[in-house]
Amino acid sequence: MNRLTKYYWTLPLLLLLFAACDPQVTSGPDVGSTPVSEDVTFDYEYDAENPNVVSFTSTSEGFKFLWDLGNGQTAEGQTVIGEYPLKGDYTVQLTIFTKSGQAMNTQVVGIENDNTLMLDDPDLNLLTGGVDMLEGKTWVVDSTQFGHMGVGPTDTFSPDWWAAAELDKTGKGIYDDEFTFKLDGLAFEQVTEGKVYVNGGYASDFPGAVQEDGGNDFIAPFDGSTNYNFSFNKTDNGTMTLKVNGGGFIGYYSGSATYEILSISENELYIRNLTGAGDMYWYQRLIPKGYQHPVVVPPLKSEALADDFDTDGNFVWATDQITEFNESYDNPATFGANTSSKVAKYVKGEGQAHEYDNVYIDLGYKLDLTQRSTISLKVYMPSYNDYTTSLGGESWNPNPYLLKQVSVKLQDASLGGDAYTTQQERIQQVSVMDEWVELTFDFSDVTDRQDFSKIVVQIGGEAHFNPGTFFIDDFKLLE
Repeated sequence: MNRLTKYYWTLPLLLLLFAACDPQVTSGPDVGSTPVSEDVTFDYEYDAENPNVVSFTSTSEGFKFLWDLGNGQTAEGQTVIGEYPLKGDYTVQLTIFTKSGQAMNTQVVGIENDNTLMLDDPDLNLLTGGVDMLEGKTWVVDSTQFGHMGVGPTDTFSPDWWAAAELDKTGKGIYDDEFTFKLDGLAFEQVTEGKVYVNGGYASDFPGAVQEDGGNDFIAPFDGSTNYNFSFNKTDNGTMTLKVNGGGFIGYYSGSATYEILSISENELYIRNLTGAGDMYWYQRLIPKGYQHPVVVPPLKSEALADDFDTDGNFVWATDQITEFNESYDNPATFGANTSSKVAKYVKGEGQAHEYDNVYIDLGYKLDLTQRSTISLKVYMPSYNDYTTSLGGESWNPNPYLLKQVSVKLQDASLGGDAYTTQQERIQQVSVMDEWVELTFDFSDVTDRQDFSKIVVQIGGEAHFNPGTFFIDDFKLLE
């Protein structure tokens, strides 16, 4: 039986409305013994045109009639109306009041079929287009925006570990997928171009899956279907859960087709799903098919940038593939050129997935190098790293080793995965181990460039598979 105290759809249950007549008295002043449950009776009748609408009438005497319609709603009156968009059994309770007391009784009312067109929740309407778009609303991954994919721990609400750059997964079989949600029948369609993007831990679920070049995920054959459906659950505190049923899923597959909706609007659907391993959330951001983000031309400006890691810097660091970037780590050597208590720990991972580890600053504006063109930082390079053994690397790299160097790159973030093609890079070699060394990176020769909006810091070199641990402090963009 259904007895709902919150919105809950499996297919969904949304706002269930009622209509009521004015309270009526069925007879003259009632006197006598206190009423009991058996004295409380009522009839109900299904609407001839829509059997999901039910009329309830009290056949008991009294001066007040209170109803619990079993759908999360209450009503008052001798005759009231209940609406039930979803099939199921609903326990309806009537309480009558007489001059001698009160009593209540229940009946179970059965609804045989869903009528999802009766559902009217604003968030479900944003997802599906509502009754004005019975053909459904089609969503695609928001590929041109930073953070359209990401991964983070289960104790936060953001992709703290990694976020995808613009067009970062081009050619992986995800950007041409389409996902249509329909209010009518809560139908879901997943249309692909014959392949999808799959987390490496679930490649075995997709026969014929092939590992991507330069990564641990897989590209798998999968056509999707137009015959799936979905459920949409919404709790009293506003938490929304979306589940695709029948074998489909949304975008990147990481072991689950159940998603928490973090935010939804006319032009954005932001979701995350817990992987089968249960130790991380994968995030995805989608937009309606055909939607174009407003073109925003970043301003050209120069601002002083500084982070000493003892206090909060005036910008936010982002990470790309890096194993660890701890911005409040105890200084491993509080002497010489750096006696501050806190520094940043930078850990480059091992293997092909970590050959381009780095941290970066997405400025949000174009950098005016005529005002500030020199970057400085301190680095501590431990001798315990292995700088001589090669674990492999790209074939074009003549030195596939962990290198004793720091690289700073200026890039145009709007180019996404192609940002390196127009970058300016400065590399400083570090010859002193186990001591703090201050380095400067001079870009005064490219002050005519006005396209840089991203600053990248990379330690240990790139295009090789060797791990390493380093420390940095006192990052500054100097006037």
